[in-house]
Amino acid sequence: MVTSLPAHVADRVDRVLREFLAGQRDRLGAIAADMAPVVDAAVEFLAGGKRLRPAFAYWGWRGAGGEESGPAADAMVAAASSLELLHASALLHDDVMDGSDTRRGRPTAHRRFAALHRDSGWSGSPESFGAAAAILLGDLCLMWSTELLHGCGLDHAAVHRGLAVYDRMCGELIAGQYLDVLEQARGAGTVEAALRVARYKTAAYTVERPLHLGARLAGGSAELLAAYSGYGAAIGEAYQLRDDVLGVYGDPARTGKPAGDDLREGKRTVLVALAALRSPPADAAELHRLLGDPALSPAGVTTLRELISASGALAEMEMMITERVGRGLDALATGPVEPAAAQALRDLAVAATARSG
Repeated sequence: MVTSLPAHVADRVDRVLREFLAGQRDRLGAIAADMAPVVDAAVEFLAGGKRLRPAFAYWGWRGAGGEESGPAADAMVAAASSLELLHASALLHDDVMDGSDTRRGRPTAHRRFAALHRDSGWSGSPESFGAAAAILLGDLCLMWSTELLHGCGLDHAAVHRGLAVYDRMCGELIAGQYLDVLEQARGAGTVEAALRVARYKTAAYTVERPLHLGARLAGGSAELLAAYSGYGAAIGEAYQLRDDVLGVYGDPARTGKPAGDDLREGKRTVLVALAALRSPPADAAELHRLLGDPALSPAGVTTLRELISASGALAEMEMMITERVGRGLDALATGPVEPAAAQALRDLAVAATARSG
């Protein structure tokens, strides 16, 4: 697991989520026993993941002078755990929009609910039922995220400060999701547009805003927030650029998704935009012909990988990642960050951007 949470805090995030979802099971079970599969799907979905967002929120808190242990620290861990529910909401909706079959090596939620419909012999379309159920589960996770943050146990003033960050983060995330859908529909795929999607769909809510959330909950200064922005924006982009590379070249055993899924879905990533820009006309035409074909064969995936590599886009992506990591670490050094947190954030930057899954 890619994380820079102390082991006992990572365990606490898992425990917070388990206890919170157990409470939701009781609440929804009182409505109808038929809600059990919904909570089961949430529990399974939230059992995995890198816990990156809680890690950045936790070290944002510590970097602002927040306590390492005690009641306030426990409340902060609960607040940080809410980000996993927000992340789950985004992934659940993203899988429906992309028509993905697997997530973390298991069937996606909409496929799971479609199978429930099919196995139960219900009327109507299993696929439509599955998509509807997964969307509603994503909505539940979004609602649960705000509920957990509101009830984290910190005082009202601290939660109010955190909610201002949280609300902005949600707006940016949804805007990024829409821009991603828009770019796939347009099919233009410029580098600038792909970077904008990366910034708002993933980078901001993965690194920068979680850091801000932790800092604001601890009452961090404007100077600290500025340093976190410089670090978070750069490291968040590097994280997404690495994700783009893994979406094409990653090992399915480590990524949990079939090889070439991003290519079949026609994702207009920075990697693809660079390849189209740098390729000679014949190669660019072949790239556009194959990209987005849902029936793309393994041989077609190999062809696209070779075209992208031959264009120099893969090498350029590695340089972009390295440049952003360096820029982010330089920005971190300019702020009044507590030393232990600064070291953890340096380690986390490398771990998040050099990962293989």
